[in-house]
Amino acid sequence: MNPLPLHNKSQHRKAIAALIAVCFLWGTTWLASREGVKHMPALQLVGMRQLLGGVCYVVFFLIKGYHLPKGKEWGPILVLCVLNFLLSNALSTWGVKFISAGLGSIIGAIFPLWLVLIAAFSSHSKLRFNTVIGLLLGFAGVCVIFFDHLQDFLNPEFRFGIFISIASTWSWAFGTLYTKKQAANFNPYFSLGLQMVISGTALIGGSFALGYAIPLAAIPNASWMAIAYLVTAGSILTFLAYLYALQHLPTEQVSLYAYVNPVVAVLLGWQLLGEELSGYIIIGMLITLVGVYLVNKSIMKMLPAKRVKEEN
Repeated sequence: MNPLPLHNKSQHRKAIAALIAVCFLWGTTWLASREGVKHMPALQLVGMRQLLGGVCYVVFFLIKGYHLPKGKEWGPILVLCVLNFLLSNALSTWGVKFISAGLGSIIGAIFPLWLVLIAAFSSHSKLRFNTVIGLLLGFAGVCVIFFDHLQDFLNPEFRFGIFISIASTWSWAFGTLYTKKQAANFNPYFSLGLQMVISGTALIGGSFALGYAIPLAAIPNASWMAIAYLVTAGSILTFLAYLYALQHLPTEQVSLYAYVNPVVAVLLGWQLLGEELSGYIIIGMLITLVGVYLVNKSIMKMLPAKRVKEEN
């Protein structure tokens, strides 16, 4: 093989660094969410995070000369706003108010399992052998994890946290499939900012209207720090790093972040927040991630082998 030109080598190193940042930083956002919702209503926190992050995206694209959608162009954006942010992101953040950041991150990692099942049922297609094995391993790993938490299911708050965390993965799976179907009809990056602004405004407004919000002056510093971290590291810097990695590395390589994030969240949750780290959690997490890897690999084979191109 011919060696890569120097500028390509430099670009590749930057892309690897960007991927490492994604693997680590998106894992830490589970801890920031967990800490933030300890001191304020979860839906108010996630609404503020989405609104502030979304405004940054929208302003950036408006400065670059992009125009707001018109008429029917708003349809897919509003649908994704509901699926990705009003439901998925909001529910996963609300979930870690009742369960650990580590458990929340592991549950979040299983969304490819739903993705394959939804796609298979909707198209009436047969699953590959490796996909079936992956699904079985994924769900078996989750069972192993929760074997150590059977007593916790007697706590209604714990059950509720698990349920809404799983529901968030269903919504994200439907949102992913809808994005794939509608991707040609809108700029996904500009759309992301619009979705965040709309959902953030709705969540904040709804929280105040229903009496589940606290005055801004009453929000403690710990929650403000969590919001600031989630906006900068979670919604802006990490997403930009993710896009850069996706543009310069194979998709299957970039997808490694999905397996590293839960490990980061579980280990840091144990070290920094004192969350439980038992043998069942470690073994179950590894089994789950192997299953998710097999399922994700089958998804990758169905996708076109090309990288995301930069927007002009």
